[in-house]
Amino acid sequence: MRKLLLVLALACSFSLFGQPIDTIAMRSAIERQLATYPESTLQDIYKSFYQEHFGPGHIISDTASARRYLMRELSEMGKTQSPYFEPTGSQGDYIRVCLSAIADSLITAEQLLDALIKSANSWQDPTVSWLEKWEAIVSIIQANKIELEGFETDLPLLTEAARNHQAVHHSRLYNEAYHPHYRIVERGIFERELRQALK
Repeated sequence: MRKLLLVLALACSFSLFGQPIDTIAMRSAIERQLATYPESTLQDIYKSFYQEHFGPGHIISDTASARRYLMRELSEMGKTQSPYFEPTGSQGDYIRVCLSAIADSLITAEQLLDALIKSANSWQDPTVSWLEKWEAIVSIIQANKIELEGFETDLPLLTEAARNHQAVHHSRLYNEAYHPHYRIVERGIFERELRQALK
């Protein structure tokens, strides 16, 4: 009962000036990530929610570069521990599509690249600021005493990154454990163009 009241209090405290922040869904997303990827650090949680907030636009400078980088990554990647697709953040507005779906001939590189570029072009500025959302994530982790490797060291660095809207890489621990290779696709585009092939 006490834990439920704490969650409800957090939910109320983050119903700020814009759209309310769903802290219950956030906590579930954090718990899901740690269950699926127990080597996750605060940096990896930041990355998942950042990807949901900003979509793939921050990594696309031009189409030709995006294609070259995708093809190079495909040629160099080994075995990954990720499913073919999974949601980012707590709302699932963006989906991580694992490059193994291309390696296993379920979709083509061109299909994924096209979905990626459409997703970057369809991004809209969320009504809640990224810093607001990040502060809610940190509060949930602290209030629920969720233990993360290197939390105290990572927190000030990531909070500064959040203030500057900076993207981050996966942590060393995450990379060594799971070898992630994926691209981010907006949920509606994913459902229309890729999901059927990835069932």
